[in-house]
Amino acid sequence: DKYRPRKPRFFNRVHTGFEWNKYNQTHYDFDNPPPKIVQGYKFNIFYPDLIDKRSTPEYFLEACPDNKDFATLRFHAGPPYEDIAFKIVNREWEYSHRHGFRCQFANGIFQLWFHFKRYRYRR
Repeated sequence: DKYRPRKPRFFNRVHTGFEWNKYNQTHYDFDNPPPKIVQGYKFNIFYPDLIDKRSTPEYFLEACPDNKDFATLRFHAGPPYEDIAFKIVNREWEYSHRHGFRCQFANGIFQLWFHFKRYRYRR
């Protein structure tokens, strides 16, 4: 029973918020806020029964063929777990630790936390 293939359990968060750029500052205020946008994700995937405990789970980012605005984030860990995939917004990631990036595997939990890059408008 320990070796039968199964999907891993997961606990995910989508980090949304407002973007107060110049356009939104002139057209919106705090009583009438702009639409929320996705600013990042937190993926916690649980692999308690991995057969090979030394192999680290890994993730692959693949572009969606039908829609360029989205990408598929696929996690692969090895037996007895099947691959698990999520559809996320296709934007550039912030890989800095200071900006909340985390990719670690400890105590049977694979964590992938990231925010998207924020582009400052300059004339």
